[in-house]
Order: sequence, then C-alpha cells, then structure tokens
Amino acid sequence: MSVALAANAPATFEIKSANLPLVALLLKSADLSRLADEFAQRFGDVPDFFDNDSLLIDLQALAESEASPDFDSLCGLLRQYRLSPLAVRGGNPAQMEQAASAGLLAAPDAVVQRPSPRTETPQEPASAAPEPVQAVAPPPEPGALVIDRPLRSGQQVYARGRDLVVMAMVNPGAEVIADGHIHVYAPLRGKAIAGARGNGDARIFALSMSPELISIAGIYRTSEVALPPEVAGRAAQVRLLAGPDGDKLVIDPLSA
Repeated sequence: MSVALAANAPATFEIKSANLPLVALLLKSADLSRLADEFAQRFGDVPDFFDNDSLLIDLQALAESEASPDFDSLCGLLRQYRLSPLAVRGGNPAQMEQAASAGLLAAPDAVVQRPSPRTETPQEPASAAPEPVQAVAPPPEPGALVIDRPLRSGQQVYARGRDLVVMAMVNPGAEVIADGHIHVYAPLRGKAIAGARGNGDARIFALSMSPELISIAGIYRTSEVALPPEVAGRAAQVRLLAGPDGDKLVIDPLSA
C-alpha cells in the first residue's frame, strides 16, 4: 500500500544537476619553468585567448612518475592567462593529495575529449560501446568572422568559437587564429592556427599556400620545412590525419 507523505518545498532555493563545460590541461611535465616558457610562446601574444575559462588539470601522463608540480604555483601561472583551475584528475594518490591541499577538487569521473581526426579508412569495432564525452571547449558557433582587409606584419585576428574567413592577403608576420576552420581567399604568407582549442576536424584553406606556420589542434609545421611543389604557392587545404605514428598535417591541392 502506497503512502503519501506531506512535504514543504523550500521557498529560497532548489538543488538541481548541472553540467559545466571545461577546458582541460593535459599536463605532461612537472617542470613549471618550462611550462611557463611554452605558455608564453603560445599565448603571450594572445592575451584574450582564454576568457576566465574553468579548467580541469589532467595528470594522467604524470601518474607513473614521482614528480609532482607545485600546484599553488601552477594555479597562479594559469590564472595569469585568464584560466580558472577548478579540478584535477588522473594523478597518483600523492599528487591528488597535494592538489587537494591547493584547493583543487578531485574529479575522477571527468572524461577529457581527445581530438580524433577522421582517417581515410575509419574502422570502429562492432562491439565498441560509445564513450561518454565531456566537451573540452564549446563547438564553433554558426557563422564566421569575416575580415575584408589585408593583415600586415604584427597584426593578429582570433575567431573565438567559430570559423575565420579572410578576403585579403595575410602578410608575413601576421597571424590568423580560429577555433574552427580558416579560409583565406588570397595568399597566406603569415601564420595560420586552426582548431586552436583542440578541434582536430578543423582545416585551413588558402588560394595561395605560402605560410610561415600552419597548425591544427596543436600539431604544427613551419616554413623551415619547404612545401611540396604541387602545393607551394597554390590553392590548397591543410587537414589533420591520424596515423600509427601519431597525428600529422596533410596538405592537399585544391582542384579548380
């Protein structure tokens, strides 16, 4: 026999479940001086790359090591770049204890999305169950940031959360960055960074491919490695391809 019990709902609050999109930092070294140098190289010229984004620190790569970062100093460094470290996962017991002492929450159930670029012949085990995914960053929004003017040396454009379309030349020393795709309907002679927040499906398109640097989801190639004649100075696209030896950039000519 069912029994109904009288209850009073609180007038001043409610408790609900919530999901919080997080940026994940996959920490590969406990050397904070080296981390600071590499952060300065990557983000020093882009002061608004992060916008007080909530951050999960992933220690899985350090779990087998006795080395542990100074979490107070690490959090201070991250806050300089407008990141808000909240939680940690994947560390060994000693690392997790030190992280807790620094005020970081343990999040063992958090799932970090790792880019999985499409391959030419993708194969999925028939019995594989889908893995729950927590977004590292919001997907690119509909539409694109369109730039009509040439970009001179020292100029930089960042399309946060969307694609970037440039209708004029990107000169040497200029830099174009997008969380999604980059389209340059003119010569690309500066730096182009697509999938800046880990989108491995992002691509770079240019009518004349002569970049100083190209990068997709952190995988990059500089002008020190000459482009093949079939794409150098020609209409081409850059994409990320997964392989047994790791991800690599592939440059394909665009047919007329």
